[in-house]
Amino acid sequence: MTVLEVIQRSAEFLTKKGVESPRLQVELLLAHLLAMPRMKLYLSFERVLTESELAQLRQLVKRRGNREPLQHIVGSTNFCGLEFAVNRHVLIPRPETEILAERACKFLQMRSAESKRTRALDFGTGSGCLAVLMAVKSQATDVHAVEVSADALGIARENASRQNVGDRIIFHQGDGFSALGAEAEFDLIVANPPYIPSEEILSLEPEVRDHDPKLALDGGVDGLDFYRMLSAEAKSRLSDEGRLMIEFGEGQAEKIREIFEDQKWIVEAIERDYTQRLRFLTARPK
Repeated sequence: MTVLEVIQRSAEFLTKKGVESPRLQVELLLAHLLAMPRMKLYLSFERVLTESELAQLRQLVKRRGNREPLQHIVGSTNFCGLEFAVNRHVLIPRPETEILAERACKFLQMRSAESKRTRALDFGTGSGCLAVLMAVKSQATDVHAVEVSADALGIARENASRQNVGDRIIFHQGDGFSALGAEAEFDLIVANPPYIPSEEILSLEPEVRDHDPKLALDGGVDGLDFYRMLSAEAKSRLSDEGRLMIEFGEGQAEKIREIFEDQKWIVEAIERDYTQRLRFLTARPK
């Protein structure tokens, strides 16, 4: 069977299984299997796959048909141009979170231009994508990352090592700010906390519901538990002129603004993601 034939047949199979963008998914799986750039497949349509390659691809496509995320199958995902290891212990970084990463890095670079050594905290680091980006993009920043899950923290450490910043990120395992020293203070705190209301988790796509860790999804009854905690506890952890930058879910912007303003924060900005949904909040204490 040729490359083109196997792409067509596998895409038909994934279509029946309800997988979005089935042809793209097959092409990415095949490119992974053959260790070649996806676009090179288009120059190899007439190549005949070996029986071993066909058998391996069938297994990969079957897993995707069972709605296992592509990123878990290939073991990694791209985030802001860097490759990050992911598995069932961490939330797969979403494209919109790249905007949060870019805003955070820009803020730290601005501070560095003022000849200041800065300190940043990634609250609930998961895969470590935000912490790693800050360490890569801002050499003058001491980055800390806190995570309650030991398994997730292991992936974050691996990703920091992959990007050669393992010695520039201090990892803390524990539940929130209690995992840090009592005097720990930061110029920037970034967070993409769980924000799905508990009862809505069962209605999510299988790739998320069955494969992302529930710990990274469940934001409590209304999805806002972690924002209440951050609004109450983060102020004492920020330096003068420090900032908090957070991501939140669709339709939560005004409720989160109220939560922070009630706790005497100044909400400087609420910004949109690539789909024009309100997604990010930047705030500082009064």
